[in-house]
Amino acid sequence: MHGNLNLPFMIKIRLLAGLLCVGSVAFSQNVHVGIFGGLAAYQGDLTDKIIPKKVTNGAIGVTVNYELKPQIMLRGGFTYSVVVGADRFAKDDSMLARNLAFETHLTEFSLLGEYYFFDLNEQKFSPYVFGGLAIFHFNPYAYSGTTNKIFLKPLSTEGEGLSAYPDRKPYALTQLALPFGAGVKYAFNDRVRLGLELGIRKLFTDYLDDVSSRYVDPADLLAAKGQVAVDMSYRGDELPGGNPNYPAKGAQRGGVKHKDSYYFLGLHLTYRLGTGENSNRSGVFGGGNFLGGKKKGYGCPSVH
Repeated sequence: MHGNLNLPFMIKIRLLAGLLCVGSVAFSQNVHVGIFGGLAAYQGDLTDKIIPKKVTNGAIGVTVNYELKPQIMLRGGFTYSVVVGADRFAKDDSMLARNLAFETHLTEFSLLGEYYFFDLNEQKFSPYVFGGLAIFHFNPYAYSGTTNKIFLKPLSTEGEGLSAYPDRKPYALTQLALPFGAGVKYAFNDRVRLGLELGIRKLFTDYLDDVSSRYVDPADLLAAKGQVAVDMSYRGDELPGGNPNYPAKGAQRGGVKHKDSYYFLGLHLTYRLGTGENSNRSGVFGGGNFLGGKKKGYGCPSVH
């Protein structure tokens, strides 16, 4: 042992570098980077369809995935979309008469755990499920006319934050969500995988669309927030033949029993990092690279 402690300095450096390199490569082989693309929609007070085709928008995201075990993946992701809802596309007469609408840019950071029913290092196809925690940011707005964009939260359209309605607290624009879902994934080779998945986000707010409970007294809203707040809280009078009278205080505006939610449906493409002939990823792939050929060496320094 005493002789090992007196190894020449350069040999020690090479040995340390080799160990660090091998450790780094072993770690990177468990890392998959990915992109997500698909559709986004929401469920709430301004839609009456499970899949509201006319207000479904695109979604895009990036992910970093770490393979804890062959069938367990840890996934961090960022997703962006624009979520929309509008009474004018509903079939319910009361919703059509209300004539409310909203949009919001939605950004989400999520941390998920994925479980695969089969080992994709050994098989090419597997269903999977996932769940975790997310933090998302939104800021609902609507248009007065065709071009005037008006953010809704500052207007307190249902009396949030007004002294006359102490039970209606202002809602936060950045909140937590519980994401969960399922999908199926296909492994083209050792590196490239493609999944089709549906992910639902359970929210703790009913104000994603700025609609939740009951109408306030328009006089209270006018005194506290001005005419624009009154105009944006009820828009039935804008319809041809619509009711010009603001609903009575306490009349139903939204459904407070159920919180809002949003969901993504799309494709998740991932690519495994790391190279090396000594990879343990054999199975049905035989250690191939992106194009199916033989992998190159690690590029780590030789230790003599």
